[in-house]
Amino acid sequence: MKKTLSFFSILIFLISGCATSQKQLLVAEESQVKLRSIQTRSFETADKEKILRAVISTLQDLDFLIDKADLELGSITGTKFHGIAMLKMTVTVRPKNEKEMLVRANAQYGLKAVETPEPYQDFFVALEKSIFLAAHQVD
Repeated sequence: MKKTLSFFSILIFLISGCATSQKQLLVAEESQVKLRSIQTRSFETADKEKILRAVISTLQDLDFLIDKADLELGSITGTKFHGIAMLKMTVTVRPKNEKEMLVRANAQYGLKAVETPEPYQDFFVALEKSIFLAAHQVD
């Protein structure tokens, strides 16, 4: 009887642990989707090079130093020093469809991923202005 009781106790413990893990996984997935929506914007153009050049200009305007730029891969990384820590941002550009480009920015402050929307909002507002000005040939 004791063996059966301990078996059921272990089984119930394992099942409740799985339910907790599933809830945590769902919460983590939801927060990742929310973060991805903050980090990503779509632009109506098929010109990947134009967007990449605008990203480089925008990062420089925001006082980032460009560390790496791979136009073929569509990836640009820049670093901005903020006090004793540094903010690193990697921006990727890829086609969404035939008429749109998807731009995704990932920021890291020190060793921690940035999950607050402000740095991403600042970047995308500046990028939209840069693209607008370039489209209207304003320096």
